[in-house]
Amino acid sequence: MSDAGTQGSRMFVGDRFFSWLARPVPILRLELIRIAAPLAILGFMSSRIAYADEWLGEGGFRVPDLGYADPRQPLYLPSLPGWAAWGVALAMVASGLALSLGFHARRAAWVFAATGIWVALSDRLAAFSVSKLTPVIAIALALSPCGVRFGIDAWRKKRASPKRALPREVVSGSVRFFQILVPVIYCASGIAKARADWLKQPFVLWTHLHSSYQTSVTLLLANLLPAFAWTLFQAMTLLLETFAPLWFSWSRTRPYALVAAVGMHAMIGLMFGPVRYFAMLMATLLIASHLSDRRIEQLANQIARATKS
Repeated sequence: MSDAGTQGSRMFVGDRFFSWLARPVPILRLELIRIAAPLAILGFMSSRIAYADEWLGEGGFRVPDLGYADPRQPLYLPSLPGWAAWGVALAMVASGLALSLGFHARRAAWVFAATGIWVALSDRLAAFSVSKLTPVIAIALALSPCGVRFGIDAWRKKRASPKRALPREVVSGSVRFFQILVPVIYCASGIAKARADWLKQPFVLWTHLHSSYQTSVTLLLANLLPAFAWTLFQAMTLLLETFAPLWFSWSRTRPYALVAAVGMHAMIGLMFGPVRYFAMLMATLLIASHLSDRRIEQLANQIARATKS
């Protein structure tokens, strides 16, 4: 193939990508994330927020400053006075609820992102996937036109001008960002599992059933299912996650991948109690990003009829 032909092929692929970015998408995809993601995050943070003075303040144990840059401590943040620790916690709650309710949504998202960054860096010992995803999700929402269709601000605009037509579609890189983010997270997780013990030891998932996260559902299934079933689930999980970019980018496999991934997180939430809010968060991102346009439109019409918006 000539250089000109190769260049034309590359431009064609690039044009298709930018056309995909510029294509309007149902705004409900963005609004579902805005409404549900902050609630799942606050649910996860609730056990920490209840003890803010120990979590972020001087009342609890603090990892000492290492004195140098390290992936485990990219930035050292000193403990806060009690009043300041509670202030950060309350700011996180208030901004998260405001974002979910669509009250000055984009401004609330910036505050939510700032508090999320602080707690993720301050609480290095207990930083979890939700802690690290919080500022990413909040910044993506802050840079998007979230809150223009559903929420308090949209309701106020509609009430002030009943003939105003609220947008049903949006051209937003934030929606595409979320659609790419989820498969990338899965792929990275799958690769990490494969490089560890998931390809070497057939009962890695089985051992997870006996951790401190165990619930009554875990105990029931551990006694009900044979051990080899968990090896099968382990292989299916690894296959789903490692090749997630393929499953979610191909229209023929996307519906099956969505069902499998939501089902996986449902089982995670039922079987590993403390991470149920992580399961809720990931299920929200999955459904909002990858549910078919037809289903999203049906849901949007139902919500519009119910809210008369």
